[in-house]
Amino acid sequence: MAYSVMFAALWVVASTIVAMLPMRLQFPPGVVLFVSAPALIVWLGYDYGLVIGLLACAAFASMFRNPIRFYWRRWTGAEVHK
Repeated sequence: MAYSVMFAALWVVASTIVAMLPMRLQFPPGVVLFVSAPALIVWLGYDYGLVIGLLACAAFASMFRNPIRFYWRRWTGAEVHK
């Protein structure tokens, strides 16, 4: 098994554990997961091809849809609901 798959599996387990934490404790590890995900997606795409990379990107966007939506609105100047 390629290292990229092992790290992706560990990333998924870590994100599941972070999701079970109380909301006030989710932010710091969530940022680490959010920042490390693009490198992991590119690595998976490099090892297994474009389709797997796109599927991993879709899974990432699905898991982080609310933070992505929040920061997109904030960066574009749209109204942000906190």
